Amino acid sequence: MLKVWGRANSANVQKVMWAIAELGLPHERIDAGGAFGKTDTPEYTAMNPNKLVPVLDDNGFVLWESNAIVRYLCNAYGQNTLGSNDKQAFARADQWMEWNATAIQPEIIATLFWGLIRTPAADRNVAGIEASAKRAGERFGLLDAHLKDRAYVGGERLTMADIPLGAMMFRYFTLPFSRPSLPNVEAWYGRLTERAPYREHVMVDYASLKVPGA
Repeated sequence: MLKVWGRANSANVQKVMWAIAELGLPHERIDAGGAFGKTDTPEYTAMNPNKLVPVLDDNGFVLWESNAIVRYLCNAYGQNTLGSNDKQAFARADQWMEWNATAIQPEIIATLFWGLIRTPAADRNVAGIEASAKRAGERFGLLDAHLKDRAYVGGERLTMADIPLGAMMFRYFTLPFSRPSLPNVEAWYGRLTERAPYREHVMVDYASLKVPGA
């Protein structure tokens, strides 16, 4: 059975848990990180010297870094579902995963989420938050154009390409900042919210992460 260490309200843990649920894999999630601690213990550090979540243990095979875990799960267990035997299709999905990591997640998590939820209002860099929201909207314009003639990032079915990007969307659409009209992204997000695994593992209340005064 798969074991995943990480808290349910971590966006990086959510990627992994969503993929596991879509693949229907037996698993156990162990609370770790944030208020749960455990990441500084010798046992955890032996699994992940970065002391971050998530960590996957697949019958003794231990892996960290959320995108690497998602790739592994899709390759090992989802060749005909989230993954693909077609090397070029897999590479295109990987391309969007990397785009999320470099162009989207830093804006949504490191700037917007951190600035609006993890920083007291009196200490916020308002100009920086507004600039980040503008950049995110512009970058999502590329995804909006890509989704014009397809239901999901990889085509007509959910694939690995949707997982990291999709895991960002709940925060993107629920944080309090202005967003441009992105009809194709909004329709794609709507399709994601209709999936039970997405609702269970990504649409998780993050109110407990809000610091006093935020």
